[in-house]
Amino acid sequence: MRSFASDNNSGVHPLVMEAIIKANEGHAIGYGADEWTSRANTCFKKIFGTDIEAFFVFNGTGANALALQATTSSFHSIITAETGHIYVDECGAPAKFTSCMIKGIPTPDGKLTPEMIERHLTGIGDQHHAQLKVIYLSQCTELGTVYTVEELKAICDFAHQHDLYVHVDGARLSNAATYLKTGLREISRDCGVDILSFGGTKNGMMMGEAVIPFRQELAENLKYYRKQSAQLYSKMRYQSAQFCAYFENDLWLKNATHANDMAQLLAGEIEKFPEVELTQKVESNAVFCTMPLKVIEQLQKSYFFYFWNEEKHEIRLVCSWDTTQEDVENFVKALKTISHNN
Repeated sequence: MRSFASDNNSGVHPLVMEAIIKANEGHAIGYGADEWTSRANTCFKKIFGTDIEAFFVFNGTGANALALQATTSSFHSIITAETGHIYVDECGAPAKFTSCMIKGIPTPDGKLTPEMIERHLTGIGDQHHAQLKVIYLSQCTELGTVYTVEELKAICDFAHQHDLYVHVDGARLSNAATYLKTGLREISRDCGVDILSFGGTKNGMMMGEAVIPFRQELAENLKYYRKQSAQLYSKMRYQSAQFCAYFENDLWLKNATHANDMAQLLAGEIEKFPEVELTQKVESNAVFCTMPLKVIEQLQKSYFFYFWNEEKHEIRLVCSWDTTQEDVENFVKALKTISHNN
């Protein structure tokens, strides 16, 4: 069944699968002391700087929890858009691992601004209040929107003026870079981001993310946090071999470009229907829209996708690296048939 539910539902790219199979030959030293992990780290260094080290983990929740442990003490607080993944979809894991208060801020498009954050700079130095320490950003956001370079720099400059860290959840960073036509470093380290969760699972990999600290004091204890968080993989070559294929073949760029292009195609086609209204700008591989409930319910008989806001009849449609033009055309045909019958 072809799906527009999530890029988590897509398969593994053949080049990634091939890399895993090749890494499966013979024995290799565990816990990252293998040639594939060394190669993968070299790839990350070429992109983000020779002074960094990537810490490989199993999944996005683990990556976020790990990054936030590195940036906080238990009396700190973390601020995020109220749609942020750490606030909505991670079952309280970041709060559990950090013991920090997480504050969600309402936003119309999933993006924070310095002005929004400034209102929450209260109780500084007051022992009765959790002390704000980290600004969490999703890039792309959970609403499919993308922070520009200028927006990221403004938030990072503001954060550093107030002795705050900026953590970027880059589960879809490749899609953001593709949309902005920049490199990965240009929308992270060069903007002043302090620590990055870098994702590949949603863009053609089987599993595995990486936490990349850009400040030395954040790197010092990450290996211990990783072990305590049950995120250290003994047979790490199977994680890191995927990143080798992901970067050495520019797969991250090709896959993200294709997913974004399919989302643009899908949005352009469904927007032609008078009963369909796009609710967010299409800046990545996700399309948010409203349509009549009867139409949604009939579409769901053939296609799996999620409601985003049931009250507003708003749905989310996500394209993947393996979404085809035929997939889009068939969805549009189904929508056309259902619309005419309603």
